[in-house]
Amino acid sequence: MMHHVALLIAQYGLLIVAANVLLDQIGFPVPAMPTLIVAGALAEGWESLGLLFTSSVLACLVPDAGWFLLGRRYGIGVLKTLCRISLEPDSCVSQTQGRFERWGIGSLLIAKFVPGLAIIAPPLAGALRIGWVRFLALSTGAAMLWVGVGLAAGRLFEPQIEAVLVEMDRFGTVAAALIGAALALYIGYKWWERARFLKVLRMARISPTELYELMQAGAEPIVVDVRSPTARSLEPRRIPGALHVPLSEVDRHLSHLPRDREIILYCTCPNEASAARVARILANHGFKSVRPLHGGLDAWIAAGYAVEAVLETPTSSEIRP
Repeated sequence: MMHHVALLIAQYGLLIVAANVLLDQIGFPVPAMPTLIVAGALAEGWESLGLLFTSSVLACLVPDAGWFLLGRRYGIGVLKTLCRISLEPDSCVSQTQGRFERWGIGSLLIAKFVPGLAIIAPPLAGALRIGWVRFLALSTGAAMLWVGVGLAAGRLFEPQIEAVLVEMDRFGTVAAALIGAALALYIGYKWWERARFLKVLRMARISPTELYELMQAGAEPIVVDVRSPTARSLEPRRIPGALHVPLSEVDRHLSHLPRDREIILYCTCPNEASAARVARILANHGFKSVRPLHGGLDAWIAAGYAVEAVLETPTSSEIRP
């Protein structure tokens, strides 16, 4: 089998590796790092390594540029779509935005090593209107680093990888079946993890119409905007009077939230994920009447209800009795 693999790499290596990297960076569940490592181990000479490196970097840049353009054109809508179909439930828009806020635009350099961030980072950069030249420079650096690590690991562990391939040669189709089964188990596990994540988010929600009627009836619910600063910059509007308590800061605002009034939480991420998470946190701390807004701020706006610009917005510490 090793002879066949080496021959395959020699004849079609550039195409196979580049195609795997391209599909991986588009978002298909076909990890490219193992392919890069094996290709690095089997590459014959620096010229072959150089060609593998160049083709793989280009295979990274093409989807990155495409995602960047989509993010620039359609904004946060692209991010929501990616999060809805992603096998990584933790790659919700809010978490990626949080990483951008902590690490800055330089997070693009390590994005390909972080599950979930690799696919979300380019369209988020586009939505944030980061300049083309700056994005391409960072994206190229990230691709060179990621591809370089894979190929270098292959060269470093060449004897061990060749030994593994020799052992695989002894088992032939059994080894191929095991690899296929491992990939299927990986995808299955990710789908199960995603389903479990979405199950956690299931709870009673309030519709925009119900919230509007509640506010009109004088019930004075506490409306809380749990979006990150980045999300608010992408959609700089809010429900009038909404308090700003980002998901990452909920714990330090707990003492300021009243327990005798209904609390309505909203965000702009898929499945109201951030709002549901905050609702869980509040419920675990004894808050009895907490509900996410179904459809979030988008649904409120689509229903035609009033919004106001996000300027200096109040936080939970500024609640008036």
